[in-house]
Amino acid sequence: MYWLNLLRQRKVLNFFLFGIAFAIIFSPAGLFANEAAAEGGAQSVGIPVIFLWIAIMLILAKISSLIERVGQPAVLGELLIGVALGSLYLFNINFFEQIKSNEIIHFLAELGVVILLFQIGIESSVQTMMKVGVPSFLVACVGVILPQTAIYFLGPWLAPGLSTTAYLFLGATMTATSVGITARVLQDIGKANTPEARTIIGAAVIDDVLGLIILAIVSAIVLQGSIAMGTLIIIILKATVFLGGGIILGGWLAPRISMFFSKIHTGSGMKFAVVIAFGLVFAYLAALVGLAPIVGAFTAGLILTPVYFDQYSDPGFVDDLKAAVQEERVDGPLAEKLDSIISKHSHRHIEEFVAHLGHFLVPIFFVLTGMQVKVSALMDTKVLFMAFMILIVAIITKVAAGYVAGKGMHKLAIGIGMVPRGEVGLIFANMGKSMGVMDDAVFSAIVVVVMATTLITPPMLSVVMKKV
Repeated sequence: MYWLNLLRQRKVLNFFLFGIAFAIIFSPAGLFANEAAAEGGAQSVGIPVIFLWIAIMLILAKISSLIERVGQPAVLGELLIGVALGSLYLFNINFFEQIKSNEIIHFLAELGVVILLFQIGIESSVQTMMKVGVPSFLVACVGVILPQTAIYFLGPWLAPGLSTTAYLFLGATMTATSVGITARVLQDIGKANTPEARTIIGAAVIDDVLGLIILAIVSAIVLQGSIAMGTLIIIILKATVFLGGGIILGGWLAPRISMFFSKIHTGSGMKFAVVIAFGLVFAYLAALVGLAPIVGAFTAGLILTPVYFDQYSDPGFVDDLKAAVQEERVDGPLAEKLDSIISKHSHRHIEEFVAHLGHFLVPIFFVLTGMQVKVSALMDTKVLFMAFMILIVAIITKVAAGYVAGKGMHKLAIGIGMVPRGEVGLIFANMGKSMGVMDDAVFSAIVVVVMATTLITPPMLSVVMKKV
C-alpha cells in the first residue's frame, strides 16, 4: 500500500512538472526567451508571465521541503531550488533568466525579508530576551565579535584581492545565527527545555540584534567610503536609540493605536491591517534615520504582543470552540485543556497573520537568492577554496563562543548550536551584493558557506545534545 501511494504521488508530481514545462515552453516568454537572450537585450515581460514565475517559484519552494525528510531545514531546499533554476541557462533554457533582474520579483523578495525579520521579532519578544540572562548575552557578544574580527584580519588570506569594506561586509554576514534551524533541531530531539537550549535560543536572538547594528555600521562605511570615530559612535547610538526608543515609544503607542482602530471595526481584516502596517511603518522609520528597514521590522516585532489585540474578534474556529464548550457544558480537566487551547490560538493570531504572509513572500527571497549564485563561479577552485576557508573560520568562531556560557552547561553543544547562519546571513550577503561590495565569486562562496553550516549543524547538534 505504501509503495502504491508513493507511485500515485510520483505520477501526480510528474504530471504537475510536465504542466510547468509545457507552460514554459509554449508561453510567449518561453517561445521567445532564447531569441531575446541571443540578441542580448533585456526584453520586458508582461504581468501574466510574472504571475507564472511566482507560481512556479512558490510551488517548487514547497516541493523542496521534501528535504526535511532527511533532517534538513526547508530553507536549504529553497536555496537549492534557486540554484537549479538559476543554472538552467547552461542548458539553453532562458525562461527564468529575467527573474534575476525583474524589479517586481526583487520588490517581493525585499518585502519578504522585512516580513521575515518582523516575524522573528514577534516570536522573540523583549521579555524572552530579558529572561535568558548573562550567559546568552556573553555567548552572543563573543559570537559576533569573533567572526567579524577573524574574517576582517584573515580576509586577505581567505579571499585575496577584496577591498577593506568587502572584508567588513564578509565578516558581518558571518555574525548572525539562525534561530529557526537550531530551534527546530532542539525541538525534534526533545531538548528544547534544557538550559543549553534556552541559552542557544536567547543568544541567537541577541546575536541578530547585534548583527543588525553591525550591518548599519558597515553599510554606512560602504556608502561613505570611510568612517570617523565620531560617526561610528553616532551610528551605534542611532541604532541603539532606535531599538531601545522604538521599543519604549512603540510599546506606548501600539495599544493605543490598536484600541483606536478597534473602535472602527473589530474583525480580523482590521487586525491584519494594523499588525502589518505597524511593521511596515517601523521599516520605513528605520530607513528614514539611515538604518536598514529590517532593523525597523525586527523592532516592531519585538513591540507587538497579543495583549494589545484582545479587543478584536477571535478567529472563527476559536469562537466556534468557545460556543461548543458552553453548549456542552464541559467541565473538569477537559474544560481546562480546551481553555488552554483556546487561549493559545487566540493569542497566536497575530503571529499567524504574519506567518501566512511569510509563506507567500519569504520563499521568493530564498529562491531568488539561490538564483543569484553563479554555478560557473563554483567551478573555480579558488572560489571553492575561499568557501572552505571561510567555512572553517565560521565554525571555529561560533563554537568558541559557546565556551563563555558559564559553569554547569555543555559548552560544545551551545557552540555547535550557534553555527548555522541561515536566513539573516543571506540577507546581509544580498545587501552586500546589491551595494556592489561583493562580486559573484564572493557572493557564491558565502551562499555555499551558509548552506554548509545549515547542513552540518542538525546532525552534529543531535549527537552532542543527546549527551546532555
